Parts: sequence; C-alpha cells; structure tokens
Amino acid sequence: MDTATILELTKARLGISTEVRDTYLISIIESVIKELEDEKGITLEIDNMNHIMFVVDYSVWRYQSRDSSGDTPKHLQWRLKNLYIHNGGRGNV
Repeated sequence: MDTATILELTKARLGISTEVRDTYLISIIESVIKELEDEKGITLEIDNMNHIMFVVDYSVWRYQSRDSSGDTPKHLQWRLKNLYIHNGGRGNV
C-alpha cells in the first residue's frame, strides 16, 4: 500500500499539519497494514479507496486510543468484517 498517501490522509483526519509525528504515524500505519495482511489474512488493494480509508481510520483510532484499553469501535469492527466477506471469507472473523 502507498503509505505516503495514507500518512497524508491520516494527518488530515487528525488535523496535523507538521512532520513532527510522521515517524510515529508511519509506524502505526505500517503495523496496521501488517496486522491486516499477516494476522487477519486480508489482501489489501492499493487502488481500493475502501481499503485505504479503513487503514486511515484504523490508524487514527490506534493513535487516539494509545493510552486507553477500550475496545475497537463498532464501525471499525463492522468494516473489518466486511473486508473479510469481500476477501472471499478468508481470514479470522
């Protein structure tokens, strides 16, 4: 996936206009992509805006909830389940 585009969208969603947190955000983005592909078994498509925006929203949630132990929001859970379905049912639900 194009992490540069995802980084810019993530920063826009968070209202960040400087590069101060780029290293940290890139680490979160790369870990989200790795988790989705390796642990969840989802094949992400570089040109699929649904996939890109899911990575953005999941990364934003990870960034904003770094100090909390709360559950993943329902909208992310449902979108993840939809990714499983559209991925041919592969992966863990």
